[in-house]
Amino acid sequence: MMDYLDIILFELAGRPVLLIDFVSSLLGLICVFMAGRNSKYNFWVGYLYTAALFLLFWNKNLYANLLLQPVSLAINILGHYRWTHPKSSERSAEDHHSLRVTMLNGQERFMCLFGVLLVAFAWGWLLDQLFPADPHPYLDSVVTALILLAQLLSSLKKWDCWIVWLAVNVTQIILHLSVGNVFMPIVCTLYLINGLWSLATWMKLYRKNG
Repeated sequence: MMDYLDIILFELAGRPVLLIDFVSSLLGLICVFMAGRNSKYNFWVGYLYTAALFLLFWNKNLYANLLLQPVSLAINILGHYRWTHPKSSERSAEDHHSLRVTMLNGQERFMCLFGVLLVAFAWGWLLDQLFPADPHPYLDSVVTALILLAQLLSSLKKWDCWIVWLAVNVTQIILHLSVGNVFMPIVCTLYLINGLWSLATWMKLYRKNG
């Protein structure tokens, strides 16, 4: 299996792009594109995406990121259930079998920000202790905390999730460029474009149910 993961598809700016890099990026883009179009089938792609990321991190010995994949899987399962089993007061006006888009209030946004900072500090400290070779432990931890928050808010169909995803995309572009990656900044730019589009799409859905 690991031999297949090491297959080089092409090179970009002198850097190899592996099969697992391409497959995981493609699945991730499909997943967020479908989520942005309010499709419940994004979760099925999300399961494949989580598996691909698990293999990617295992192949590259990125065990700190690998350990978070079970958490991502749990959030994906939660989102799949919530999107398809809304309570009577949560149903979309267009589809009573679908969860409607809602928005966080001011207090909830403050708690999310506080949670991100708390998790980022704790995870960054742990990364610094366990993986001293990581050049950006706290920046990595901020990105990780934001990703988990974005996934959680998306699973609850909160419009604010796309604000968090935009922050993730911008931070990841900076992070990848800082270490000389070329392929992933391109992928993250596509995520960024989809995030802006989805922000407007979900706002329309929110107003329809307002």
